Amino acid sequence: MSLLPVEDALRAILAHVPEIVAEEVPLSSAEGRVLAQPLLARHDQPPFDASAMDGYAMRAADVAEGARLRIVGMSQAGAAFAGSIAPGEAVRIFTGAPVPAGADTVIMQEQAVREGDFVRFTAPARLGHSIRPRGNDFTNGQSLIDIGTRLTPMRIAVAAAANAATLAVSRRPRIGLLATGDELVLPGTPLGQDQIVASNSFGLGAMLAPYAEAMTDHGIVEDQANALRDRLEHAFAAAPDILITTGGASVGEHDLVQDALKDMGVTLDFWRINMRPGKPLMFGTRGKTLVFGLPGNPVSAMVTALVFIKPTLRAWLGLDEPEHWRLPLAADTPPNAARRHFMRASLVHLPEGPHLLPIAQTDSGHTSSLAGADMLIVQPENDPGQRAGTLVEALPIDAF
Repeated sequence: MSLLPVEDALRAILAHVPEIVAEEVPLSSAEGRVLAQPLLARHDQPPFDASAMDGYAMRAADVAEGARLRIVGMSQAGAAFAGSIAPGEAVRIFTGAPVPAGADTVIMQEQAVREGDFVRFTAPARLGHSIRPRGNDFTNGQSLIDIGTRLTPMRIAVAAAANAATLAVSRRPRIGLLATGDELVLPGTPLGQDQIVASNSFGLGAMLAPYAEAMTDHGIVEDQANALRDRLEHAFAAAPDILITTGGASVGEHDLVQDALKDMGVTLDFWRINMRPGKPLMFGTRGKTLVFGLPGNPVSAMVTALVFIKPTLRAWLGLDEPEHWRLPLAADTPPNAARRHFMRASLVHLPEGPHLLPIAQTDSGHTSSLAGADMLIVQPENDPGQRAGTLVEALPIDAF
């Protein structure tokens, strides 16, 4: 069976991503969510001409060397001066307070000398200075945040300023995880002679949780057909939007996952990808559930999740897929064979700027090298190898 190109595999997966479903959440729960409807301002901000300084509001034309203006009142945030300023008058004003009618400038208090009920100034007035005009930040009806934008603290702050108590965000998928393998034990377990510690579900859970409404770990199941089917039945009964298995994705006699999934009504689209690490990837559907069968080797599992599952989740939420980085190499890369290589690399800062330092380790079970990587260099099929300084394409490992 021929290997499927990475782009074709990703295109096939994304064709199964459902339409975005919006849900309302309070601002206190919106951090990290993705906006499903544009945020429109509900008022002008500021809603009045406001002082940008503590000082005095007056008519600029009244300020001259030696001139004194009568102080007729005070304007502070939440307690505006009720009247209007006449010629020869000034109002004590504080930052954020409404500028009184008739005033057209503010002079900060450091340039003012108060003498009883009068004030004179040590600097000339500049028309309109230190006044934030009504609507200077945004105006009623203005679109402030577009659909498909991830809500950061600064964006939540502007939503609050726009008087939005709730936001319409994309519903996140429910994700299930299931690890397979007779040899696997949980972290913290004393190791037997033929056992290894399971890491896939923990790494994948941490990677994918920011995109998920719920992340359910269905544990480890041994390589036994009936036990596998029972655990899969339990996993599907939880009605996940996405189910991810790890292990048993290749063609060995103990790799039972493909047959079990088919027996349970999963329609498999493909299961061999032209990439390394991570060739034995399965993808299919069961009703509305997307099913990924990832390799058991931990580096392969994490890399295939980065290349295929994270773009799926971004599409699910309505996020645009970010462009891959292009950075110069800090060292040569070796020649590549017929499969696209997602090469581990660290980001190093040289005097001439950031560079990618290739990591020589390619073993798909070598987790410490992946933990030390910041990026994956996307090395094309049959690439002859590139010299240091060459610009290459790279995929950030920890980007949202």
